[in-house]
Amino acid sequence: MNSQSVTRPWGPPEEEALHFLARRALDEDLNSPDGRRGDATSLALVPEGLLGQAWFVSRVEGRVAGLPALKRIFELVDSTAEVTITAPEGGSIRPGDRLAKVAGPMRALLAGERTALNFLQRLSGVATQAEKYVRLVNDLACVVLDTRKTTPGWRVLEKYAVRMGGATNHRMGLGDGILIKDNHLAALSGTAVATPAIVARATRQAGEYAREHPGLSVEVEVDNLEQFEAALAAGPDVILLDNFTLEMLRKAVALRDRAMPVVRLEASGGVRLETLRAVAQTGVDRVSIGALTHQATSIDIGLDYEPPAA
Repeated sequence: MNSQSVTRPWGPPEEEALHFLARRALDEDLNSPDGRRGDATSLALVPEGLLGQAWFVSRVEGRVAGLPALKRIFELVDSTAEVTITAPEGGSIRPGDRLAKVAGPMRALLAGERTALNFLQRLSGVATQAEKYVRLVNDLACVVLDTRKTTPGWRVLEKYAVRMGGATNHRMGLGDGILIKDNHLAALSGTAVATPAIVARATRQAGEYAREHPGLSVEVEVDNLEQFEAALAAGPDVILLDNFTLEMLRKAVALRDRAMPVVRLEASGGVRLETLRAVAQTGVDRVSIGALTHQATSIDIGLDYEPPAA
């Protein structure tokens, strides 16, 4: 059975990232180049004291993420606006599902509408994308991981959305663990493809550093089976098998199982929906997929206004 990690909910890191991004997004909408501030259309047409309410409604099937962001966004516009969440965060949604209600001054609702939708649609799109991949291997002991291929500035929120889709986060940043990539090895060897000896030496050196800095894991990327055997002998925590064929993956798994079962194997490199299950069935422990974030498409969610009850 799939062993995706326990999902960490919305918390202080997400609140901090949202606060920064939401303020910037609202400034884009409400500050014009000539110095005017506000929604000119609402200022011209909507009475200042007019109250209203609206529902965030899904137009498609998918997975929702980002509902906690709605409260902070409208709070930044007008502290009297009230948001009521009516759908479970991280849950499946269908066309017509009501996800949340916002009520308050109509000027505030109209001013915050686009920013709120942009956040909710984007994060739900990432969660929906992640869920598609996870669903394919739910019956296998293989974890689906994201990567650092995120929208600049949005990493905390996009990785949160990945978790809402049922997948697992890899490193949040470069300081979270040691991952020896091909370019690190190229820098050490002075050649495009490092020799097995260089791979082994780098892995051992990284292990020494990790022992001096508790909490760091050691992962090394390899491009071929010769590099793999050298890395395996050096005993890292994880070996990343980059662009391995299915046959190479199976050979690597068999070698690991015989020589050092505690080392985890991670497949990566162009894994798609069409290929994920076959990769996972080779026996690797995890698969990292940049497409969870960099290929995700915002899903269609609308904000439908309704008159107050008579």
